[in-house]
Amino acid sequence: MRFPDRRVAGQELALRLVEWASDGELPRPVVLALPRGGVPVAAEVAQALGAPLDVLVVRKIGLPGRPETGIGAVVGDDPPLFDQRALTMLGLTEDRLVQDVAREREELGRRALLYRGDRATPDVEDRTVILVDDGLATGATARAALRHLRRLDPARLILAVPVGAPESAAEMRTEADDVVCLRRPPDFRAVGLWYDDFDQVSDEEVIEILAVHRATSSPGTS
Repeated sequence: MRFPDRRVAGQELALRLVEWASDGELPRPVVLALPRGGVPVAAEVAQALGAPLDVLVVRKIGLPGRPETGIGAVVGDDPPLFDQRALTMLGLTEDRLVQDVAREREELGRRALLYRGDRATPDVEDRTVILVDDGLATGATARAALRHLRRLDPARLILAVPVGAPESAAEMRTEADDVVCLRRPPDFRAVGLWYDDFDQVSDEEVIEILAVHRATSSPGTS
């Protein structure tokens, strides 16, 4: 069953997490979205939980000639994280991808500045961190993001996505304390196939969603 759009997917995801919150399982939550597609989804989750919303910018390192196929990812100042099995199968080395990494790191910096401006990155130490994306394909970006966040000492680290490849969702359980994946179709193939509307989210939309959430959030939310 397909989702109409990312907003509805986020509402369905939020219902699951609100159940956990009502049982006291999500103390001091903060919601972090993987931009750009994860932002509309995460906004619904953050609103339902009354939690702060921000972005964690991660850039996928794509297969040369097939950039949509992720073989690694980079986040912050962390070293790039590669799928070593994929590199071996494809006869690639990290040295051959140095320029790709540099390009993606530059774009990462541009987007982080664009989305956050001079706002500090959220403090996640001892908090429940809910990392949200619009779907999980290879898991390259999610894995890099989760490892980055783990080093920041959250009390609990949750990956939440509306849909994902079954094998990737299973693998993420070694990276996150919990994985919420509403649908794991055996014929997954690609995230976009499970949405009626999967138009690309623009930078402007990301900025607007973050601004609206800040404006409508309780002043005491932190």
